[in-house]
Amino acid sequence: MGKSPVLVSAHRCGAGDDKAAENGLRALHASVEMGADYIEFDVQRLPDGEFVIAHDLPHDDGVELLGYERILRAVAGRVGAHIDLKFDSPEYLYDDSALPYEVDAVRTAIDILGGPERIVVTTNHVHSVRALRDWADRRGISLKVGLSLGRSTKGMSWSESLAVRRGELFPDRIMASSGANVVCVHHALATLNVARWARANGLPMLVWTVDDGPHLRSWLRPGAAWMVTSNHPRLALSLRTS
Repeated sequence: MGKSPVLVSAHRCGAGDDKAAENGLRALHASVEMGADYIEFDVQRLPDGEFVIAHDLPHDDGVELLGYERILRAVAGRVGAHIDLKFDSPEYLYDDSALPYEVDAVRTAIDILGGPERIVVTTNHVHSVRALRDWADRRGISLKVGLSLGRSTKGMSWSESLAVRRGELFPDRIMASSGANVVCVHHALATLNVARWARANGLPMLVWTVDDGPHLRSWLRPGAAWMVTSNHPRLALSLRTS
């Protein structure tokens, strides 16, 4: 039996300009029409508790942001949802007596999409992954949650940056701490060691963000990864079938 095709996740819905809502929905519909398997969208939480689609929250109050529930309803029944959480919660909310905001966001997605089957959640916060996995496990929900490896080390000292990269290249400890059941990794780190580690540990690997032809062609080989995220899903899809 041949290996399954690598899934393509279209990173199309995280803009923060003055037409973010309009452009985000247009991009989503285009990605669905071209045959993307998943749509990746970046999720932030506003101070009033509303979840919105944005990589970073804009400083301009006049920017119209696409509502999280609106995009979930646009996705439902059409394409998988790759939910990249760009926030975490106050420390006290991770106690057993309270629920962190990340759980609220994922529970909403499961309710609107009718189940967790076509959902993958990613974040670079170990405690966020742990909270989501514990919540899902207690309820018998089969939820894919990935810890993102390859985060920016801007502003860190040389020694801090080195420690972060070493922990990501040899991720036994942080993966065990998080409980992640998906390895979500920048393509450069995947090439260096993490792909080998993921295969050795039997975990699906989501590679981000792959945009040029040669790298896409490499990562889209059957068996090279479970899923590839790209800002150029049309190119990715054409290379997958070529």
